[in-house]
Amino acid sequence: MYGFDSRIRYTETDLQHYLTIESLIDYFQDCSTFQTQEGPATIEKMEKKDIAWVINSWQVVINRLPKLGERVTIGTVPYELKGFIGLRNFFMDTVEGERLAVANSVWSLINMKKGAPTRVDDDIIATYPLDEKLPMDYAPRKIADPEDAKIYNAEVKKVGLHHLDSNNHVNNGQHIRIALGAFSRVAEREELSDLETLSRSREGLQIRAEYRQQAYLGDEINPVIYVKNNVYTAFLNDNKGKPYSIVEIKRIEKC
Repeated sequence: MYGFDSRIRYTETDLQHYLTIESLIDYFQDCSTFQTQEGPATIEKMEKKDIAWVINSWQVVINRLPKLGERVTIGTVPYELKGFIGLRNFFMDTVEGERLAVANSVWSLINMKKGAPTRVDDDIIATYPLDEKLPMDYAPRKIADPEDAKIYNAEVKKVGLHHLDSNNHVNNGQHIRIALGAFSRVAEREELSDLETLSRSREGLQIRAEYRQQAYLGDEINPVIYVKNNVYTAFLNDNKGKPYSIVEIKRIEKC
């Protein structure tokens, strides 16, 4: 396990001073990056080999989002490295030990020049000591296509520089941010009160994200929202209707 302590900052919070979901994802990504930079397989060394970790999927369970000023511990638990796949958990706790959120994630190690998977090496194995995976209700990695759902289109989003990460494609957290914005706008426009409440919820919710293809500067993202049985799914599509990513949100019991 690897972790660090922090305090919820004003710039990470919403209008009511709660940590935003996007900022929670940023904390998790920062935690894994900090572990990477402990080495030996730092980002700089991986760049020299033209390799990088690319995320396949997220499952994030939120018991509650902390408020401005709360002191928190963020941690990550790599629990499997096999072939070119890496599996890792994340968590955010209060300093008193309350579990605020827990997540599972699936990553692929990719040769960015060749655009093909590459196997983990000894440096990567040394960078990410494995531990037991965290207890949570694990969902499938793939998000099923909704059938017989109500469908709503949201406004097109054009990819800007602020959406990109150091790999020059849209950061995985930005996909979730775009989807949440689309949920909120569709809920308000179509008067979907449950979705509007859920999109503003700060406790008892689960977000899953599956990544299908990379989005780059100047690409247009076309969100399509599917609504069925209180499960809300956003397909963030390219101009041909092929998804860059799929994001699902629903209510859950706290774990």
